[in-house]
Amino acid sequence: MAAYTPERSDQDRAAVREVLDRARAEGRTALTAPEGRVLADAYGIPIPGEALAHSAEEAAALAQDLGLPVVAKIVSPDILHKTDAGGVEVGLDSAEKVAEAYHRIVANALAHTPGARIDGIQIQQQIGGGPEVEVLVGATTDPTFGKIVVFGLGGVLVEVLKDVTFRMAPISKEEALSQVGDIRAAEILRGVRGRPGVDQERLAEVVSALSDLVTDFPEIAEADLNPVFAGPSSAVAADLRFVLDFAPAERPTAFSRDEILGAMNRVFKPRSIAIIGASNEAGKIGHSVIKNIVDGGYAGEVYPVNPKAPEVYGRKAYASVLDIPGDVDVAVFAIPAKFVAGALEEVGAKGAAAAILIPSGFAETGEQELQDEVLAIARRHGVRLLGPNIYGYYYTPENLSATFCTPYDVTGGTALTSQSGGIGMAILGYSRSTNTGVSAIVGVGNKADIDEDDLLTFFGQDENTNAIAMHLEDLKDGRAFVEAAREVVPHKPVVVLKAGRTDAGARAAGSHTGALAGDDKVYDDILRQAGVVRAPGLNELLEFGRALPVLPTPRGENVVIITGAGGSGVLLSDAVVDNGMSLYEIPPDLDASFRAFIPPFGAAGNPVDITGGEPPSTYEATVRLGLEDERVHALILGYWHTIITPPMVFAKVISEVVAEARAKGIDKPVVASLSGDTEVEEAAQYLFDHGIVAFPYTTEKPVQILGAKYRWARAAGLL
Repeated sequence: MAAYTPERSDQDRAAVREVLDRARAEGRTALTAPEGRVLADAYGIPIPGEALAHSAEEAAALAQDLGLPVVAKIVSPDILHKTDAGGVEVGLDSAEKVAEAYHRIVANALAHTPGARIDGIQIQQQIGGGPEVEVLVGATTDPTFGKIVVFGLGGVLVEVLKDVTFRMAPISKEEALSQVGDIRAAEILRGVRGRPGVDQERLAEVVSALSDLVTDFPEIAEADLNPVFAGPSSAVAADLRFVLDFAPAERPTAFSRDEILGAMNRVFKPRSIAIIGASNEAGKIGHSVIKNIVDGGYAGEVYPVNPKAPEVYGRKAYASVLDIPGDVDVAVFAIPAKFVAGALEEVGAKGAAAAILIPSGFAETGEQELQDEVLAIARRHGVRLLGPNIYGYYYTPENLSATFCTPYDVTGGTALTSQSGGIGMAILGYSRSTNTGVSAIVGVGNKADIDEDDLLTFFGQDENTNAIAMHLEDLKDGRAFVEAAREVVPHKPVVVLKAGRTDAGARAAGSHTGALAGDDKVYDDILRQAGVVRAPGLNELLEFGRALPVLPTPRGENVVIITGAGGSGVLLSDAVVDNGMSLYEIPPDLDASFRAFIPPFGAAGNPVDITGGEPPSTYEATVRLGLEDERVHALILGYWHTIITPPMVFAKVISEVVAEARAKGIDKPVVASLSGDTEVEEAAQYLFDHGIVAFPYTTEKPVQILGAKYRWARAAGLL
């Protein structure tokens, strides 16, 4: 069996190249088993001993040399699925049975595929039957993320249970080890009911080796090692299947970081804006856009472009963007789709950095050719496109509301983006109703050009942004997004709401945007691999975007609940576990310290139940203790509305205690759940305004947000 060799030699790669080139020359899209063995040997993937027989007599002799029992398999470049063709027999424990199987397999293969070329019968040592676990190690070419590796339980279980995990290739051995442990049935790999565990290190080596192989040779479109027999000291691939594609799809045009930032800085911090289709007529998009830009307080030059009006909204109008005397950084288009291409030629000749295409009527309505034409013009002139089919964008540090929607001017640290205009309106409405401070709100629409990875690159280095929340239905270039996210996540949380989680949702997303949604499990695993926090719904996306910048980063995993109601303590405890955190097992000395502040009928431990009838001083003392003890890393507060400690009294006491701790350099995340009459709404908002994430009428939401902060902190390497 081949040994694991993490470094591939030129000789190894040359051996693989020879096999692939021969398959290409013969017009084949799959490799035979002996060819697969060459690839496995070159990349250190262990396989059983085997040999190729060209006659029944040779098969019998080889079986005895390899050691009985053996497996016999058809070798034919014309038969990809050997089992379906009756081309596999197992458990052959005598030379006579091997010889008989040889004849049967050849006959079955020719009956299944008349005229098939048969290179021989592969005789292979039979493995398994002991303590081994059958697993699948595979790779495929995903339309969004490119080469991805797959791991899961093997055999029929992979089809029945679909317990698989995905990672974007290439991955290190450490990442592969994480992937192996990420399946739902990972307990089986660790050993259950007296059955020994498998060697996960060796499994990870196989996963990483296959990742390297498909990365080095992109023409390998699919690879299946199924089953791989994983035992206490081995991981051996019993069957190999390689599918080839010598004309893979090209990745979208990639821009360098400097090119992206050069354009994005002019988009979000423009010195001048031209509005193509600016209008004096109320109710028209061109009127709303110029009105919002001017009335919103944008300080740069504003140039209306309208060949039929000498003046628009008090500004001199120009018949063409080419007539504008100064430079133009951004051109906002508010004209019908059919006129965009001609106007964009002039915008490109003017040297604008970007065109903001508000009009609909492109790919989303079936007009893909028109969208392609517009993109080709932009590429020729070096103009970046935002849209088409968008509501525009906001960037509050520049007082910029380049949109036909209502202006928004509450400056803060959250950047929000959406692929859907409807979701964009929800973002705007939510931000307004909660007074959420934002750095930007951006519509990306059809994403003919500028997409999420461009925006991540800009917001990742933007001093005015400290969290990024994105709604998307698909990713145009998932690999570029992951690369950008990996750069941003160590410094700022990135939250994503991926629509199309179900098959029905994926179809809806495709019909809405003209783009197919990717497989949700692939998205889920690879976004997590990139350190992205995934929001399960729109409300969570908005709440995460609003709250994560407010919460300090935890410095450890020890979470403590302090509650005035036993019932909420139970619910909060469940929420902690559900959101990937663990309750701190409070040591005796800290337990005694808490007990000194609570009544005898209260309960220390975790949750710390101070009971509902306690005065504000009890909340103050216990929360202060939790903040000042270095072993406690985060606090969850459960408040119950009482006359003794009314909601606003609770809110002010907690805010003062937390502010006092922060003044001493103690800055721990504190979240609160408030139960009671409508007065708790005002109290929760007061707490939020003072840096304490708080919600009325829910135990789940504040804990969910704390869990999201923990997921980001772990991904960022801060824990």
